[in-house]
This record gives sequence, C-alpha cells and structure tokens, in this order.
Amino acid sequence: MYKDLSSGVKISITRSISKSFEAYLASIGWDEDKFSMEDFIKNWQEYFTENAAWYEKIPNEILTNSQFHEEIAQKIDEVIAKILNEEPTEKQIESIDEMQKQLGTDYTYSCKAEAAYIEQLLKNQLNQ
Repeated sequence: MYKDLSSGVKISITRSISKSFEAYLASIGWDEDKFSMEDFIKNWQEYFTENAAWYEKIPNEILTNSQFHEEIAQKIDEVIAKILNEEPTEKQIESIDEMQKQLGTDYTYSCKAEAAYIEQLLKNQLNQ
C-alpha cells in the first residue's frame, strides 16, 4: 500500500517523520531516558493531521488499513535509524568544539541531528 503512493506523498511522509522526530527529541533535550516511542507517535500524529498536506491525499480506506499501519511503522523505523546513524559534519564538530571551549561545557552528541540541537543550544547560551 505504501509503495503504491506517489513519490511526492512518500517524500512528504518521510519529511513529516523526520521533522517530528527531531522536534520531539529536542523537546526532551535528546535525553534517551525520557524517550517514549508512544509519545513520539502521538506527536507525529498531531503534526501530520495539523500540518501535513499528504494526510489529505491518502484515501481513508488506506489510512485505516492495518497493512498500511505496519508499512508506516517500518518507514518510521527506517527514518529514525537513518537520522540516528548520520554522522555529524566536520563543520558541526568544529563549531561545537569552539563554543564548548568558550563556555566550558562538555555536551556529547552522536549524530548530525543531535549535533544540530547541541550547536543551537550552545549558540543560545553564548547569546545570553
């Protein structure tokens, strides 16, 4: 069912998962102990029902189909794995290292998205 959707809808679904996942992790400060897949799914559902155009483009009989839900769950797993496995860029590493020296902090991060969160956090601290 998922594979039968247009490429534009599939791209929009992937983007909505990515945006929601990163926003959810930012809301919990990228703290693994606070992570709840159930809470993330609730946040994602709120996001796509309120903000995503793709939701309205999929017929209700597909949206309510259990096979579609299984395929979406697999897509969520794939998107999360991709986000968590993408290495921080050299530019991010250099920027974070420099700001941490200035601030005397020692934040750790393991992926590009988390590095972006830490980088913004440090920039905010420097601007205070």
